[in-house]
Amino acid sequence: MKVRIVKREKETRLTVLSSTALSLVLALITIAFIFFGYGVDPIEIYRKIFVGSFGSYYGFSETIVKAIPLILAGVGLSVAFKARLWNIGAEGQLLMGAIGATWIAVFHPEIPSILVLPTMFTVGFLLGAVWGLLTGFLKAKFGAEPAITTLMMNYVAQNLLAYLVFGPWKGPAEWGFPCTTKFSSSAQLPYFLDTRIHYPTLLIGLTLAVILYLAIKKTKFGYELRVIGENPEAAKYAGMSYFKIAVLAMSISGGLAGIAGVGEVAGIQHRLRIGISPGYGYTAIIVAWLSRLNPLLVVPVSLLFGGILVGGDAIQLAGLPFATVDLFNGLILLFLVAGEIFKDYKLEVD
Repeated sequence: MKVRIVKREKETRLTVLSSTALSLVLALITIAFIFFGYGVDPIEIYRKIFVGSFGSYYGFSETIVKAIPLILAGVGLSVAFKARLWNIGAEGQLLMGAIGATWIAVFHPEIPSILVLPTMFTVGFLLGAVWGLLTGFLKAKFGAEPAITTLMMNYVAQNLLAYLVFGPWKGPAEWGFPCTTKFSSSAQLPYFLDTRIHYPTLLIGLTLAVILYLAIKKTKFGYELRVIGENPEAAKYAGMSYFKIAVLAMSISGGLAGIAGVGEVAGIQHRLRIGISPGYGYTAIIVAWLSRLNPLLVVPVSLLFGGILVGGDAIQLAGLPFATVDLFNGLILLFLVAGEIFKDYKLEVD
């Protein structure tokens, strides 16, 4: 008896759904063994994560709060990934958006109050877009791999933020803490009822998810994006500009992550400080991948991972470190990547 790995002739919706479901189930089983090794009942932990994230009004509202930056960054990453531009830099792009928004909120009091928030979103988008554009340019012009350049630029953004809040932007009345002065009320996003849901950012994310879904499916840009991602040589032969698509896709991807950064400083923190993101840009990679690069599917998947982040409190109450949440996310990504094998290949027994 011989077992062979054979490439599938055609990718079907069934194979995609089954490989994704199998990957998730195997990841959850593996994590359950880790919980069991710590002497914790995995079923009880999963129950607490679900109840803490979705089983109450407060828990669900906090899940939405965590999902907002994941929606924006995840939608942006789905655009870049469609062109096989592996943007690992959404975290840095998010931070650059936060820096841009803070620059407007703290250092430009002359801006009319009604224009402060629109200006913050515009500048945040542009700085995030520039951070993505640079790596898109390096890829298109010199062949530099975005997975490496975007990852390195994350550290540049993190250290720039640290320099600013420990140095020239440090608030004089912040009692020595490394953060800026608190934003004025005109630079703070409104909340939905008695929650922390900064609904303008949420509406922007949902709107952009719909727009980019239609753009990918219905426009010339979307067609070129898909062709370049699937077959760069065929795209070149057809006269498509790889340079234009690479730069535009990375700019859009970085810009959306930048908007997520604006939402975090204007909607949650109300100042710039260290740790404004618990790794949203990295988690968004898993979100985009699990969504099969579909901007509309990014929304429910972001809610799922927002719930996982909120459920981290339940993990801590069980005596496990909060870093277990990172382990949770990392194993899911690992199994999803491995599941790509079953999407593209099958086993045949002779």
